[in-house]
Amino acid sequence: MTLLTVEDLRISFGDKRAVDGLSFALAAGGSLGIVGESGSGKSTAALALLGLSGGTVSGTIDFDGVDPATVRGSQITMVFQDPLTALSPFHTVGDQIAEVYRLHTGASRKAARDRAVEVLGQVHIADPARRAAAYPHQFSGGMRQRALIAMAIACRPRLIVADEPTTALDVTVQAQILDLLDEVRATTGAALLLISHDLGVVAGSTEQVVVMRHGKAVEQGRTAAVLSAPEAPYTRALLDAVPRPTSRLFTPGEPLLRVQDVRKHFPQPRRGAFRKPPPIRAVDGVSLDVHAGETLGIVGESGTGKTTLARMMVGLTAPSSGRITFDGTDIRRRQGRSVQMVFQDPLSSLNPRRTVGESIADPLRLAGVRDPRARVEGLLDRVGLSASEYDRYPHQLSGGMRQRVGIARAIAPAPRLIVCDEPVSSLDVTTQAQVLALLEELREELGLSLVFVSHDLAVLRQIADRVAVLKDGTVVEIGPTAEVYEQPRHAYTKELLAAVLAVDPAEARRLRTLRS
Repeated sequence: MTLLTVEDLRISFGDKRAVDGLSFALAAGGSLGIVGESGSGKSTAALALLGLSGGTVSGTIDFDGVDPATVRGSQITMVFQDPLTALSPFHTVGDQIAEVYRLHTGASRKAARDRAVEVLGQVHIADPARRAAAYPHQFSGGMRQRALIAMAIACRPRLIVADEPTTALDVTVQAQILDLLDEVRATTGAALLLISHDLGVVAGSTEQVVVMRHGKAVEQGRTAAVLSAPEAPYTRALLDAVPRPTSRLFTPGEPLLRVQDVRKHFPQPRRGAFRKPPPIRAVDGVSLDVHAGETLGIVGESGTGKTTLARMMVGLTAPSSGRITFDGTDIRRRQGRSVQMVFQDPLSSLNPRRTVGESIADPLRLAGVRDPRARVEGLLDRVGLSASEYDRYPHQLSGGMRQRVGIARAIAPAPRLIVCDEPVSSLDVTTQAQVLALLEELREELGLSLVFVSHDLAVLRQIADRVAVLKDGTVVEIGPTAEVYEQPRHAYTKELLAAVLAVDPAEARRLRTLRS
């Protein structure tokens, strides 16, 4: 039985056509993925199903014979991309779930509170009665996403719309959320509409897929058929952009950066009359070398100390103990701009009040270049941007363009080492492939060494010569990339590899079985 039918859906914002003639159908209890790059119209189409898209909407959206907007929140629910902004910071998680349940069912306060605790337990949040009294900021990113899923299933809906539910989550949490959505489908009978820019996300979680570009469906059909034998050139381009293992011969040079038994502990404040709690051991005895000309990958889940270690490598954070040297000199006493960093979020690392050209020019001015505009325009061209972007502001650029600006700023003072902290974690698959290719080109052309921090093992397998696996602030495994991936020794490394998403539906199901 068909539950949802969308025919010739068109959504316009002024003269901009965001969705252009989209049609698809979803069976009761079925699953359908909509994939495409940022700006393809997939999220706008999903919001239109709940009457939340805004703009001028035409076409037909039929939900089992009724207007879906009339059953929003009860029979159709949504899991939003960013749970921290979707949840109110002023109310407990349990109260927010209970409020949704009372609003749509008319239940008593006690029944609503009981239902909130019940669904938190269903999404595998430990001690749900206690955690229901916690606020969103007291939950991790994965727990907040679980809370949103709990809110979505509270009213026992027939359709769950999940809009990029795993974006920016680390690889194991991402796998857990996808496994949870699959479990919710199996236990509740709800249909699932999954929106993503990642083909690996939809491969193991959906039966049907729609590929969107510029607001139009360029291909649709059974997920296994579309991903194994795509017909549209754009679908093939998306598949080609998926990170794949590379094999290159690498002869390590002399150690350039040395990290020797480095620790970083953050003291916690005393709470009332209680004894002062022990410090947070963000990095706890890490030793490793970065060789000239190599790309060293550092992988681990959120909270394992990756970013803290990266900041210490460039001298932005002082270690509590241990020593970091660059070419034999303490990293905090080095002269010049020999080590640079590309940050995870280019929007927050660029000054919103200054043009991107002026931000790139800063390190050149510090190096004594009086009129750096010509040099900056050359750098913009080198990273694949137009020289005319010099006078634009960060908010006027796309995410991929902003990351290119961050890379241009990093290479401006001609460094010998660049530390990249999750530089592609929030980019769609094609933009991610472009940024990775750019970094590899620059490494070869400029003779750079790279440290590439990521939670995505597929990305590291493509770009890194060696990989260090970080857990609880310590390196549990380090070695050549192929060796770590094909013959992992530590149980944590094996767990990370089992959570990697595959674009082959059969392989995705095999990995899910392995995880369970």
